[in-house]
Amino acid sequence: LNTYSARDLAHVLRVYGEEKFARRIADNVVAARAKEPFTTSARLVELVRDSIPAPARRTGGNPAKRTFQALRIEVNDELGAWERAMPAALEVLLPGGRVVVLAYQSLEDKIAKREMARVTTLELPPGLPFIPEGLAPDFTLVTRGAEQATAEEIEDNPRARSVRLRVVERVAA
Repeated sequence: LNTYSARDLAHVLRVYGEEKFARRIADNVVAARAKEPFTTSARLVELVRDSIPAPARRTGGNPAKRTFQALRIEVNDELGAWERAMPAALEVLLPGGRVVVLAYQSLEDKIAKREMARVTTLELPPGLPFIPEGLAPDFTLVTRGAEQATAEEIEDNPRARSVRLRVVERVAA
């Protein structure tokens, strides 16, 4: 926060926080830290709130949550861990083994979806009447798309609202 350029900070906020006002927030952070480095989260919360237009602040909870999410993902390399873990988990499965993914944010779900699609789809000419021997994928999707929590599950556990569940199974060695 105190060292990234406005451009790099805006990129982090836009990509990891899916923040529409990333550039405005980043520019304001750089201007504010020129006067004094950031040492408290409260100061950042106030800056983010002031950077977002009033109508946008009225919806979606705390306006700084996307900024903090983006910073956490960047600092902890969370998506990098997902990018490394998904292929590694799929690689070590034996036939009949399954990988079950619970993704709590869209960026995690995109990685899971992409990796599962990679191992379950074939690039064959359209209209081929059969799959040639040896070309069938080694994995199959157990869930069709991402499953979401039911209203009852969300009532029991409100944090389940954002979760997406995907499952893939190895069917061949």
